[in-house]
Amino acid sequence: MTMKTYRLKKPRVVVVGGGTGLPVILKSLRNQGMDITAVVTVADDGGSSGEIRKSITMAPPGDLRNVLVSLSDMPKLYEDIFQYRFKQEDHFLANHALGNLIIAAISEMRGSTYDAVQLLAKMMHVDGHIYPSSEKPLILHAVFQDGTTAIGESSIAKERKTIEHVYVTNQENQEEPKAARKVVKAILEADVIVLGPGSLFTSILPNLMIHDIGQAIQASQAEKVYICNIMTQKGETEHFTDADHVRVLHRHLGHQFIDTVLVNIEKVPEGYMDFSIYDEYLVQVKHDFNGLREEGCRVVSTDFLELRNGGVFHDGEKVVDELLRIVYEARV
Repeated sequence: MTMKTYRLKKPRVVVVGGGTGLPVILKSLRNQGMDITAVVTVADDGGSSGEIRKSITMAPPGDLRNVLVSLSDMPKLYEDIFQYRFKQEDHFLANHALGNLIIAAISEMRGSTYDAVQLLAKMMHVDGHIYPSSEKPLILHAVFQDGTTAIGESSIAKERKTIEHVYVTNQENQEEPKAARKVVKAILEADVIVLGPGSLFTSILPNLMIHDIGQAIQASQAEKVYICNIMTQKGETEHFTDADHVRVLHRHLGHQFIDTVLVNIEKVPEGYMDFSIYDEYLVQVKHDFNGLREEGCRVVSTDFLELRNGGVFHDGEKVVDELLRIVYEARV
C-alpha cells in the first residue's frame, strides 16, 4: 500500500502599493514561507522614473526597482550597485538610479517592462512574484473639492488642496487601463491582500483605480488589510485621521471592503523628524477608532514605529508578525 503525501500550500499574500513603504513590508515578509505577490504602481512621473518615462514609453521603473531589491537575496554589493544613484553634477545621468536604467534597457530589449521585471526577478533570485499593476504607463489625475484638477502624480501634492477623488488613464491612448497579466488571478487566489503602507492617493489608489483590479479586490475572498500611514502627508492627507484614510478607500471603490486596519499608536518623539529630508510629512495621523468601526473594520493598534535616520517608518518585523497572525486566521 502506498502512502499519499500532501504538501500544504504556502499562504498566498498579495501586497499592493508603491513608494518607500512597500519594500519595508516585503523585505520582512521574505523568508516567512509565504507565496508573495507584489502589485506595484505605474503612475509615478517624478524623479529618475519621470525622466525615463519622457524618453522611453515604459512603465516607470523606480518602485519596481525597490521591490525587486526587497524580495531579492543577492549579496549587499550587488544591491548597492543596482541601487547606485548618479551624482547631481553628472549632468546627463544626474540623479538616475543605475537599476532604473537597467530596467529601461531590458524593457527596450524585450519590448515590455512586464517581461523585463520577470527576467530581472530570475536574475536577482527574487522570492515571490512582482507585477506592475498595468503593462502600460498610466497618468494619475486628481479632482479637488473645489472642482479644479491636476494631472501627474508629482504635481498633485503641490496644489495643497483637498482631493475629492483620483483616477488613471493610459499614457499612450484612450483605452481603459487594464491590469497586467496574472494580477487579477493573484488577487482572486490570495488568502490575504495588504494595502500599504504608502501615499494614499499617489501610491495605493492608482492601482485600485484600474477597474479590473478594483473589481478583483472586492470579489476576492481574501482578508483585506490596510496598513495606515504613521504621518499625514503634505497635499495628500493633511488633517486626516486613520478613519479618513479608510473612508477614502471605500469611497473610491464604492464599497466597504477593508476588513482589518493596522494602526500605529506609538508617539514620535518631539523634535525627532528631520523635515529637511522628509519634507512631505507633517504630523502624526490622529486616531478615530469609532470611525474605523463605522467603516466595518477590525482595528489592530500597537507600536509599529521604527525611528531611523531622522525619519519615521513602519517596523517591518512588527508589522509582519501581525500579518502572520492574520494570515493564519484567514487560512483557519
